[in-house]
Formats: sequence, C-alpha cells, structure tokens
Amino acid sequence: MGLKEKLKGNEKLKKLMHWLMVPQGQARPRLWVKWLVNPFYHKKGKGASIRRRTRMDVLPWNDFQLGANSTIEDFTTINNGVGPVKIGENTRIGLGNTLIGPVTIKDDVRLAQNVVLSGLNHNYEDVAQPIHAQGVSTAPIVVEEETWIGANVTIVAGVTIGKHCIIAGGSVVTKDVPPYSVAVGNPAKVLKQYNHHTGEWERVQKKQPAIV
Repeated sequence: MGLKEKLKGNEKLKKLMHWLMVPQGQARPRLWVKWLVNPFYHKKGKGASIRRRTRMDVLPWNDFQLGANSTIEDFTTINNGVGPVKIGENTRIGLGNTLIGPVTIKDDVRLAQNVVLSGLNHNYEDVAQPIHAQGVSTAPIVVEEETWIGANVTIVAGVTIGKHCIIAGGSVVTKDVPPYSVAVGNPAKVLKQYNHHTGEWERVQKKQPAIV
C-alpha cells in the first residue's frame, strides 16, 4: 500500500496532514507546500509559464499539470483541492479565469478573460444544515483540442466540450457540446456546426413541431 492510500485510510492522519498543508477554513496551501512540495510533485512542461499574480491553490493529493508552451495569465485561480487540473500543450488560460478541478483542458485551447470552469458542486439536500457543512460532489469538465472559449463564459460540472468548438462570450454551458460546434447563450445552445462534406459552417436547423 502506497503512502497516499495509507493517508486516505487513516482519518486522523488525513486530518493532521490536511491541517499541516492548509490553514483551517482556507483553500490556499501553506507556503512550505508551495515552495518545497509542489515544484517537485506537479508537472510543468518546457516553455510553460505561470504569471506572477496567478493564485495557485494547488495541493499534492491531486494532480496539477501544465503542458509545454502553455500559459496561465495573471489574476487566474487554479484549485485542485477536490480534483485534478490538467492543462495541455500550447494552451492559454486568460486573465482572471477560475479553474476548480476536476478539469482537463487539452492542447491548443484558448480561454479568454473571466472564464469559470468548476467541476465542484456543493451539496444542499439537508435543510437542517448550512450548505457549506454538507460537503461537495464533483463531476469532470473536459475541453477538447483547439477550442476557443469567449470572455465571461461559465462551464458547469460534468460538461464535455468537443474538439474545435467556439463558445460565445457570456454563455453558460450546462450540457455537452459536440465537436466542431458554435454554442451561444444561457443555457448555451448549438447554433452552428461544421459540415465536413461541404466545408462550411452551417446553421443547425430547428426541429419542426410534429403534425397531429
């Protein structure tokens, strides 16, 4: 049994390690974790850059990966406390983004400003407790290769966005988006898809109501 499995199996030891790594009630790791653990545990590819004003709430019990020649811009927050955050190669995470794992962003993706991807939801079913005391649930977000996500987009837990998609600024994505699609709105709907036979981006035809 590895060290990680032993920690997970011992509740007292797990709580102690959590306290040693993260101040109580906080998400940001202690400085010793940031300086002495994360640089050796997490993967950062050649030519990758994390700007100085990025907030890295990154801990060693979940993965953080940043691929070669990728950039995380200033004022972005990366949080892998409840799930891994994996960013591919030649990808740019724009100013002021928030990424809360589990999130996977693949190669050649562009996120504009103030984009939120959160693989976390708070449980709320028990009305006798405050929501923050009921724990969380997670579902992975995946953004496939070559996708462009516009400013002020929100992508909720469990959504997969296919290859070479465009998500218009201000959209709220609550369902999967198929590859080679343009999605717009709140909730986001697919308006165009690329037709590989005609070589054109074509409007999605609305379904006609059934004739009774």
